[in-house]
Parts: sequence; C-alpha cells; structure tokens
Amino acid sequence: MAAADLQGRIRRAVHELTDSGAETGIQVAVVREGVLVADVAGGVADPATGRPVSPGTLFWAASTAKGMASTVVHVLAERGEIGYDLRVADVWPEFAAHGKDSITVRHLLCHTAGVPALPPGTTPDDLCDWERICALLAGTEPWWRPGTRFGYHSDTFGYLVGETVRRATGSTISELLRELITGPLGIADDVHFGVPARLLPRVATQIDPEELPAPPPEPGSPQKPPMPMVIIPRAALANRRDLLGADIPSVGTMTARAAATVYAALLGHIDAVNLVSAERLAAMAAITYQGPEIGRAHV
Repeated sequence: MAAADLQGRIRRAVHELTDSGAETGIQVAVVREGVLVADVAGGVADPATGRPVSPGTLFWAASTAKGMASTVVHVLAERGEIGYDLRVADVWPEFAAHGKDSITVRHLLCHTAGVPALPPGTTPDDLCDWERICALLAGTEPWWRPGTRFGYHSDTFGYLVGETVRRATGSTISELLRELITGPLGIADDVHFGVPARLLPRVATQIDPEELPAPPPEPGSPQKPPMPMVIIPRAALANRRDLLGADIPSVGTMTARAAATVYAALLGHIDAVNLVSAERLAAMAAITYQGPEIGRAHV
C-alpha cells in the first residue's frame, strides 16, 4: 500500500472515532523500513481549551514506557555495560534482604523477580520519591523464588530496573534513554519517563471513559491485582503535574511517532542508529518463561 493511501485510510478512521465521540484525541504513527509513512493526529488534547492534538502532542502512555526502559537495558547489554545474569544485589547490596540475593536483571525484565507489588498504603506522593520507593523495595520480601513464577510488576518494574541501572552505570535511566536512544534518533523531546517542566504544556489532558472499569477486588481476594488501589490509573492521577514530571520508568509520556521510531531502531530498520545486533534481537525474542500469571491464576 502506498504511503499516501495508508495515511488517508488512517486519517479517515481517526476522524470517525473523534467525530463519533468514541475518542477525544488520537495519534497514530507507522514507521516502515525506517521511514515514517503515516503520522496522523485528530481530536482535542485539552477539551477545556479546545487545543487540538498534533503529531507533537505528548500523551501519557502508561506502561508503554516499560518497553522504553527495557530497550535501555538491552542497549547497555549490547555495549557490555550490564549483563542479563547480573545479580541485582551485586550492584545494589541492600536489595539482598529477605533472600532476594539471587534476583537477576533477566528476572526483572521478564517480570519473574517476585517483587510485583508496592507496599500497602503507597500513595501517589510516594511515587515521586525515588529513594523512598527503592528503599521500600530493597526491604520487601519476595512473593516467590525468582524465575519460578511470572507476575506483572506493574509499578515496581521501573524502580527495580532503574535503580539497578543507576547502581551499575552511575547514570539514571532517563539520562541513558536520552544519551543512548532518543538523542541519537532525534526524538529527545518526545519520549519521557519524567516530562521536563518546559514540555508539560505539550501534554494532552487525560479523560476517564464514561464507564469506568470495575474497582479491584477486596484485599485478600485471589483475584486482587498486585497494586494498591490508590495508584490504579485514572485521569486524575495521569494529569498530576508532579507525577508527569517525576522519573517513574514504569510509566511514561511520549508521541506515537517517537514510540514507533524507537521500535523501528530496535528492529534495525533505521540505518543511522544501530541499537542492538541481530543476535541480541533474537535472544530478546526468545521465550524464557511459560506459565500462568500470578494474580490471575494463583497457585
């Protein structure tokens, strides 16, 4: 399909969704063989002012950021600066408490580390305090022996990976994201764990759907997800300027075209920026664990 045809089809679909009220604002981007062949925006970024969505509008994209954080680790591994089998406690000694000394970077990336939950009572304000959250995670007890079970590390992932990277390299994961990935790709202002204050005016306002998902099950229920209810994503949380500006690598804010560009580069489709080798890409795609997710099908 020609790029112009693809752009037109996507534009029509976007307008149908925004005109019908099904969506407030949308971005869609497609990078094919290293070339941006579609970059469509529609609707409004801020219903209060009528500010339209543009291709440069930043959207709070929640866990899309986990892919960006993982990409940083894979690029560091490619450069020989970190290893997948590095024990976290080797660079973060406090993390060894309560038998967590065998947890590796591989376990963190694969959500098999056994530290899927922030402590009960964690608040949105706590999320902005990097040192506090990392100290809490260092002192927590694992839910299972690392590598033996899988459970989505919804909020803990970013702190675990980010602190391990910081201890191993001396740089924050946000610094490395810019230095190794978004800077070379020319998109440093378009992908963020924490949005700089000067760019906050570009962020779209999140709006809850008219019909919110059912609240989480009561504490103690087998179906309860490993996340305190206070930090279940809602528009009020996503629109907080302190959270948007804080380095929280479990969530992030970005444009569609920047996200597509990062993944195109990771796949080796952008000649000017070589992030990882073909051999590493194959290793990244290999299955390392199979089994039910803890929290959905408890043992």
